[in-house]
Amino acid sequence: MHSESESNYVLLQHEGAAPIKAWVRGVPFDEGSRQQLANVARLPFIHKWVAAMPDVHFGIGATVGSVIPTHKAIIPAAVGVDIGCGMMATQTTLTANDLPDDLKQMRFEIERAVPHGMSKNRGGRDKGSWHDAPARVERAWSELEGGHADIVSKHRAIKNANTFNQLGTLGGGNHFIEVCLDEADRVWFLLHSGSRGIGNKIGSYFIELAKKDMERHMASLPHRDLAYFEEGAEHFVDYVEAVSWAQRFAQVNRELMMQAVIEAVRDLPGLPRFQHGIVAVNCHHNYVQRERHYGEDVFVTRKGAVRAGAGELGIIPGSMGARSFIVRGKGNPESFESCSHGAGRAHSRTAARSMFSIDDHRRATSHVECRKDSDVIDETPAAYKPIDAVMEAQKDLVDVVHTLRQVVCVKG
Repeated sequence: MHSESESNYVLLQHEGAAPIKAWVRGVPFDEGSRQQLANVARLPFIHKWVAAMPDVHFGIGATVGSVIPTHKAIIPAAVGVDIGCGMMATQTTLTANDLPDDLKQMRFEIERAVPHGMSKNRGGRDKGSWHDAPARVERAWSELEGGHADIVSKHRAIKNANTFNQLGTLGGGNHFIEVCLDEADRVWFLLHSGSRGIGNKIGSYFIELAKKDMERHMASLPHRDLAYFEEGAEHFVDYVEAVSWAQRFAQVNRELMMQAVIEAVRDLPGLPRFQHGIVAVNCHHNYVQRERHYGEDVFVTRKGAVRAGAGELGIIPGSMGARSFIVRGKGNPESFESCSHGAGRAHSRTAARSMFSIDDHRRATSHVECRKDSDVIDETPAAYKPIDAVMEAQKDLVDVVHTLRQVVCVKG
């Protein structure tokens, strides 16, 4: 067990609210995030306290980088619209010496193998979707299709979202695929994505449904985006069913992409035969599930946070030019066995585009084979908090198992 003196958090208290334990020592922590955390902490069903991770930053409804344990209620906007978004990593038997000096072809082959990004003109086929999906995607969808049909039979508005044609695809924004080297120069593949269009549709639909269900009670909510479903209410079971299915879709999505990346690299001329999966991790960081904490069964929503139970492996990425970490959880009960999901944004996407130039981005990513154009400026390393400070702030939550530095980065 961890005593308060051993823990690294800052205790925040607001009138009429549950406590907030924030692992923010030595990292930026803006006033907007403080207010959002206080709003969540004022909800009547919070279990014990709200936990804020060191990558905490302003989000929609609830802060990204927060852990919200609740009694018999779930806040759809706290789970968000990228349901099941998370990370996957696998260690290979390749080493840095096995890689070619010029990694451009490796990036191109990965980009060719995994649909990514989004077409600016949406009239035709989206470049981030399949035109002819491979057989493995068809097989995976056949196992997910029945659950989707059950959800759609009760909520027809979800029917027309992208499903099969985006399974095994990356998306855009902060989603990425990387080839990395660890502290012993072993090669890893690392990727970040979620439940794509269908997860977005499910999340958006149920967020609005929760607001509609709570219209009479909006005045008593700290913020309208914190509309919630109570256990036993009309749409609670449907939401749990839908969000659980979307989380499974996201997990399978990452598995399919990883298979495609491995095959793309395996087919490159000049590389030796290799094995993979020596260490493999597939973890969500936007999700909700039932867990037991402090003797009670509760729902735990991790909005930009990774489960870090004792001995459990997780992934904390930095940015396009910073290090990432494979970590082992310490099972700290005060964070509800959680840790950060990354470095966390220091500047909004809009601010980053005005603050940083292409030259800034090229300098920051000079050691990485990646895109260097204006469309990724909002993802440049300086737009994020310093990952070393973030890791120091949560040293009571995780131990570092492997430190990864990227050499190839694919962005949508």
